[in-house]
Amino acid sequence: MLKDDCLIQSTPTYSSSSEELTLGNLTVTAFDLGGHEIIRRIWRDYFSNIDAIIFLIDATDYERIDEARGELLELITDEAISDIPILILGNKVDKSSAMDEKSLKENFGLEKLCTGKGLPVAEGIRPMEVFMCSIFCRFGYGDGFRWLSKYLG
Repeated sequence: MLKDDCLIQSTPTYSSSSEELTLGNLTVTAFDLGGHEIIRRIWRDYFSNIDAIIFLIDATDYERIDEARGELLELITDEAISDIPILILGNKVDKSSAMDEKSLKENFGLEKLCTGKGLPVAEGIRPMEVFMCSIFCRFGYGDGFRWLSKYLG
């Protein structure tokens, strides 16, 4: 969707892939590592090559909240990437069953960890913020990428 503006029904990512994306005047190499248990084992292999983390949450998948929260917490507390900005996208807000931003932050324990959407981040503090979006309806994620771009080269 972000690369060629073509919306397709995606399936869970079971192997890693990468794409070069241009977002405004920012060109990035994005690694889609997926969140499946088997693929999560290789996340650390990419840590030395990253400038940011985008953590996509299905805001309608209440059954996997504990699993997703645990994985996000591991990323947040990992010393190897403690200075890497984290953009958290709560996807599928076009669905009536989706969590709103406040609920997502509460369910994931992020209320005190997010650094603000428009505020400068103090030295030594990792930038981290939640943006709600709908990839399907094409809204919300642009705001998140604009926020993230402030912390990239």
